[in-house]
Amino acid sequence: MPDHAPPLVVVAGVSGSGKSTVGRALAQRLGVPYGEGDDLHPRGNIEKMRAGVPLDDEDRAPWLDRVAGWLHDRLDSGGVIACSALKRSYRDRLASVAPRVFFVHLHGPAELIAARLTARRGHFMPPGLLRSQYDALEPPAPDEHGAVVSVEGTPEETTALALAAVRAAS
Repeated sequence: MPDHAPPLVVVAGVSGSGKSTVGRALAQRLGVPYGEGDDLHPRGNIEKMRAGVPLDDEDRAPWLDRVAGWLHDRLDSGGVIACSALKRSYRDRLASVAPRVFFVHLHGPAELIAARLTARRGHFMPPGLLRSQYDALEPPAPDEHGAVVSVEGTPEETTALALAAVRAAS
């Protein structure tokens, strides 16, 4: 893959961290398509989360396969997709089909994320599942291709930090 290939990015983090908001804005700034990882969940996963039951690795497997397919389909054209990618094994799974993928891990204090989740309307993920996401979270390791970006500023500030991280990695 040539160095000038369009960026391929996963915007990761716990629910409520701003993955969709930042992901859409980042894709627009980079001039690549945006994908909503939540749209790739099997119906059973959505029903389970809606009922307040956390997903396990087995539940996430078909979803991660769909996200991996989305990334694979955009190896040449680039793209940005929102996907929690909470565990190293999940990120490794995605990187196995898209080796140049860059992970932007959105991170902020649990209290801030919880407040955002509580204020959010119309989403299947209830605030009560946030703890399970933090319990599952394995922060990116230094040897992973990505960056941790703070969500403590405005969405515009977070997007600017994400954009700078993606461009610095190119």
